[in-house]
Amino acid sequence: MQVIWLRHASFLIRDGCVIYIDPWDVDTKDKADIILVTHDHYDHCDPGTIRGLLSAEAVIIAPSSCKSKLTAKDFSNVRWVKPGDSIEVKSVKIEAVPAYNITRSFHPKTSANVGYVITAGKTRIYHAGDTDFIPEMKSLGPIDVALLPVSGTYVMSAEEASEAANSFRPKKVIPMHYGSIVGSRNDAIRFRSLTHCEVEIQEGR
Repeated sequence: MQVIWLRHASFLIRDGCVIYIDPWDVDTKDKADIILVTHDHYDHCDPGTIRGLLSAEAVIIAPSSCKSKLTAKDFSNVRWVKPGDSIEVKSVKIEAVPAYNITRSFHPKTSANVGYVITAGKTRIYHAGDTDFIPEMKSLGPIDVALLPVSGTYVMSAEEASEAANSFRPKKVIPMHYGSIVGSRNDAIRFRSLTHCEVEIQEGR
C-alpha cells in the first residue's frame, strides 16, 4: 500500500484501487476509484480537481455540507455521509468519524464535518480532516497510519497534534495541513519531536 501526501490535506492511497482524500489543486495522472471529501471549504472540496480525477465508475463520498458543490451531472455517483456512518465501496470499508474545533470557531461540531477511517485489507488509515484534538479520537481503535493536521490556526497545532497522537498511538503518523495556506515544514518537524510513535514527513508534490 502507498499513502502519498500530495499537498495541504490531499492524499493519494494506492492499494489495488486508487483513493483520493480532499484533492485540492493537485496534478496527478491517476484516475480515482474513490474520492473522499471531509468538508465544504474550498481547500478540501474542489469540484474542478475532483472532476479531473473521476474515472467512469468513481464513487465520491462527502458530508451533506458539500451538496452545493457536488450536484452537477458529472457528480452523479455521490454518497452522502455523516459522523458515525460506515459504508463499503470496492471492498474498502470507510467509516466517517467526527472532525470539529473545540478551541476554534472555523469548524463547529454542528456542521457535521468528517474525518475518515479507511480499512483496506488489514490496514487502517485515519484522515483526521480539519479538527482539534477531540475526545472521539481515543475511541478510534488500532490505527496503522494517521494523517494529522499540525499547522494550527484552523486546526491542531504541532503540540496539540502530538498530544492527540500520543493518546491513541497509531503505528505511524504523516503530518499534513501545512505548506500551502498556513504552517510550514517546521510545524511537521516540531510535531515529530514531540510524538512517541513513528512520524514520516513527506515532501508533497
